[in-house]
Amino acid sequence: MHPNLARLQSVTRRHFLESSSLGLGALALSQLDARGDVTYPADNPLAPRKPHFAATAKRVIYLHMSGAPPHLDLLDYKPELVKHDGEACPDEYLKGKRFAFTSGVPKLLGTKQPFKQRGKAGVWMSDAIKPLHDVADDVTVIRSLKTDEFNHAPAELLLYTGFARQGRPSLGAWTCYGLGSESANLPGFVVLISSGVQPSGGQGCWGSGFLPSVFQGVQCRSKGEPVLYLSDPPGMDRDMRRLGLDAMRDLNELQEKELGHPETRTRISQYELAFRMQLSATEAMDITREPAKVLDAYGAKPGAGSFANNCLLARRLAEAGVRHIQLFDWGWDFHGTNPNEDIREGLTKKGTVTAQAVAALIKDLKNRDMLKDTLVVWGGEFGRTPFREGRTAGSQVLGRDHYPDCFSLMLAGGGIKAGHTHGESDDLGFKVGRDPVHVHDLQATIQHCLGFDHTKLTFRFQGRDYRLTDVHGHVVKDVLA
Repeated sequence: MHPNLARLQSVTRRHFLESSSLGLGALALSQLDARGDVTYPADNPLAPRKPHFAATAKRVIYLHMSGAPPHLDLLDYKPELVKHDGEACPDEYLKGKRFAFTSGVPKLLGTKQPFKQRGKAGVWMSDAIKPLHDVADDVTVIRSLKTDEFNHAPAELLLYTGFARQGRPSLGAWTCYGLGSESANLPGFVVLISSGVQPSGGQGCWGSGFLPSVFQGVQCRSKGEPVLYLSDPPGMDRDMRRLGLDAMRDLNELQEKELGHPETRTRISQYELAFRMQLSATEAMDITREPAKVLDAYGAKPGAGSFANNCLLARRLAEAGVRHIQLFDWGWDFHGTNPNEDIREGLTKKGTVTAQAVAALIKDLKNRDMLKDTLVVWGGEFGRTPFREGRTAGSQVLGRDHYPDCFSLMLAGGGIKAGHTHGESDDLGFKVGRDPVHVHDLQATIQHCLGFDHTKLTFRFQGRDYRLTDVHGHVVKDVLA
């Protein structure tokens, strides 16, 4: 072992317990660690592994509407809020509260979107997302979600990493750490971004944190090269690239034997995966192979970097064995500062295009008998206020401020009830009225569908075990099929 690593090891609590009292402390620690936690093989970190128990979902497609959709205009109909539209917000809902851009006494804002119960199950949906009406009987809507953050970046990080600051592993990284990948030629975790804007939480939303970096998300593009710098440079053919990789592998293996650093094995694995991806990624990301009727159903256009294209790519990647697929779509920050952010025409325009692709994805997965073991999630990082946003209160454009206390999210497939609504907000939409679901509960539920006890999917770092849900989270059993 390298002298520097030996020195670091000697100052750990584990080494102290092992070297004292005939190693009795280490014996005790070994018993504490014997809990069946998931580990990864040193020679192939992404090899498929079994979960703690039988899973209902083999993979996750998480559709994140970055900016936070106005749930009160989409999935949570409030007749009382409509009745009191334009009235001053009651003081009881404002006292002690902080809002991102609103101060003073704002005016209540009832939805301007037509609502109706859809499907046999009677799931409330507005006309801003008409294409989703067709799949109302395939989804569960949670109307009682809450978070601890009211600004975009910390809320996204809390949602995806369980912590509101950078540095923790993301949901997709935990999934790959626990299950590995079903594909030998593609990453286990792929990220696709539309609207040309990165999420506010940045790459931390798909980072590996303190997990080995082999588990982090790989950002792919639906336009141009699927992965930047993946292709061979001019003048280098595939045989020459193979010789170069073999030489680097030999050097890295020598370094691994000398230093014993786990990231060296990650580097070897990633180089080999990149070599295999040169052929498989291009094929998987080529939507021109799809029939015209499929492209039309999604609203996809080959060569574009659209959300519709990314939804179709998500299905193709899921078919190819990618374990966790994360889509980010910017443009949902409906403050009302311009016509595109108006909760009337602006929301209908944005919602219809997006809903077409989401509905097509759900139908496509169902037709291919994949929805039953693919968990689809649709939602944002928090909700929007039941009152007008303060900066635009005098404008002709209607918008809402950030709101963490109660919002909605949609789930489908992968062991989730079909045609179900869970929880509710109060009459004016200010707080959870029944069956609260914290973002940690959502994380625990997603991991449950993947076959994990969220309290046992852990990684030891800096002397203690960490998990996605930190010390929180309960599985929401009522949404499970």
